This record gives sequence, structure tokens and C-alpha cells, in this order.
Amino acid sequence: MARRADFEIGTERIAPGKRRTVDLPVSVLSDHTPVTMSAHVVHGRRAGPVVFVSAGIHGDEIIGIEIVRRLLGHSTLRSLRGTLVAVPIVNAFGFLNHSRYLPDRRDLNRCFPGSRTGSLASRLAHLFLNEIVMRADLGIDLHSAAVHRSNLPQIRVSPDQPETLRLARIFGAPVILLSKLRDGSMRGAAREAGVDVLLYEAGEALRFDETAVRAGTLGILRILHSQGMIPAKGVSQPRRRPLLCRSSHWVRAAQGGLLRSFRSEGDVVKEGEILAIVSDPFGQSEVPVVADAGGIIVGRTVFPSVNEGDALFHIAGIASLERAETTLEAIASQWEEEPLEYEDEII
Repeated sequence: MARRADFEIGTERIAPGKRRTVDLPVSVLSDHTPVTMSAHVVHGRRAGPVVFVSAGIHGDEIIGIEIVRRLLGHSTLRSLRGTLVAVPIVNAFGFLNHSRYLPDRRDLNRCFPGSRTGSLASRLAHLFLNEIVMRADLGIDLHSAAVHRSNLPQIRVSPDQPETLRLARIFGAPVILLSKLRDGSMRGAAREAGVDVLLYEAGEALRFDETAVRAGTLGILRILHSQGMIPAKGVSQPRRRPLLCRSSHWVRAAQGGLLRSFRSEGDVVKEGEILAIVSDPFGQSEVPVVADAGGIIVGRTVFPSVNEGDALFHIAGIASLERAETTLEAIASQWEEEPLEYEDEII
């Protein structure tokens, strides 16, 4: 049997059966501090697909970093077929500054495909696209909600990609949300390059959430198993088919004030149901926040001070409220029953 070829990334070569962290140079700061984008490569002895898992494209979205950490320590990777490339922090600048953005105030996920000679954000996008995305057959990109918001674990796919929809169902997050590709996004640039990418959204910026971490880690393991890269042992399959949501909208504040929320992400709500109350600081004016349509809350603000017009609750449409409730209950109980790989994961 012929020996599998080494995996090349940057100036490094990783032999079959080996794993290594590779530092890809990004820039040098004004104080002469070098900045790199670090990728951990697990190159299996046996042939198989190349899958990348990335997090921290937005520097304040740290849940994905913890998911990558747990994934890389999972015992099933010892018998990996193919190659796993994990980048826990794409945007090191934003991560160090607890910020979504880069120092030039650009959103990295609006700068793809980037340019070798463009802005800092453009150069980082170009590096990530060419060194990571273009070497892969499939990608999983991990995100959370923006600061002061929280998302229910969900997979977002574009409406016209049946293969990513199939993989999203395998991932097993409770909700699959159809979402158009945005100009300058990594997912859009990857599609242009012929690489399918699943976008996982869960939790809140600058916070860890155990449910979001467990759901993301388990979902990635399911995808790796579906690609024939890891064995089935220790990888449970979803008990219920995820809810496919074809549309969503935000319910906004009718006035500014202090928000008291009655419903949270994952709650199934009916049209006309009161979701929250917005009060003025003196308690003289109270305006209810009412669901203008039935559906499932897939995201919400967690900051109690709101202005008129602020987005408060992100509601996704569903075909059956009853089915949604039973599906969410079954999936949530499965996450709670999942065995932990490490004692330090018990929080």
C-alpha cells in the first residue's frame, strides 16, 4: 500500500499519522510584535477528505474557540482518516482586543476573498482563504451572536445548496436557518472556490455557554463521521430531525427604556404573545413587546437598556409549533446526557 503524501501548509509539511500546530505569518505590529494565524493539522495515516474547522473570524466570538479546543482533544481523532485543519482564532487582533473587528475597524467576514496587497483585513482574508479554505473539501465555521445578544444553536445554509442542507441535518443543531450569502463573506468566497461551508451560530459574544459548546462539538463529530473520517463509537446521532426555518425576522422596540424579557432563545411563541416589557426609568410608561407572528426564538438581546427601533427578538418561522416544542425538548435532553471527554468540562 502506497504511503500517503505529506500535507503541506505554509512552509511546513506534516507526515501521515502526525499532528502539528503551524504558525502562518500575518503581520508585524507597530511595536515589532509578530502576529500569526495558527492552524493545528491532524494528518491521518489513511486517505480521506480534508475538513477545516474555524473560529474567531469575529474576535469576540469565543465559544467557537472552546469548541475547537475540545474537538482537538477528542479521542476519536487518534484513528482519523483524511485531514483535519483547525484554526481556533482567525482574527487574533480582535481576540486580543475583545472586539469583533480588526484594528482598521473592518469586519473580516465582509472582506473575502481579500487581497495580498490590500488592507490588513483584506490580507488576512486572502491568507485564510488560500492557506486553509482552498486546501479543504469541506469547512465548518463557528460563530456566536454579536455582543449583548445570544443565539440558539443553529446551522445557517444558503437556500440553493442541497448538499449543505443534507450536512446541516447530520450536524443536528435544533434549527437550520436558510440564509442568503452576504457579499464579502467567507462562506460566499468558499462557495466560489467550490468548497461547502456549514455556518454554526450559538451563544453570546465574550461568554462561554455549555449547551452551545456541547452542541457544536457533537455536531462536528457527526460531520466527521459522515465523511468516513472517524468511527461511530462515541458519536451519537440526533434523536429528532432539526427544524428547517425558511424565513426569520426581528421584533423591535417601540420605545426606548429598560427591557424585562419573559421569553428566551429556544422558546416557541404564538402570534400576539407578550415577549417582554419596555419601561421608562420612572415606571410611568410600560410598552409590551408582542410577537407579530408565531415561531421559535433563535436569538435575542440580553442587554436591558434599549433604544427605540433596537432589535429585541429574532423569530424564525416554523410549520408546526407543537412539533417544534417536542423537537427542542428531545435535542436538549440529548445534549445533557452526552458523556464528557474530560473532567474539566464539568462546569
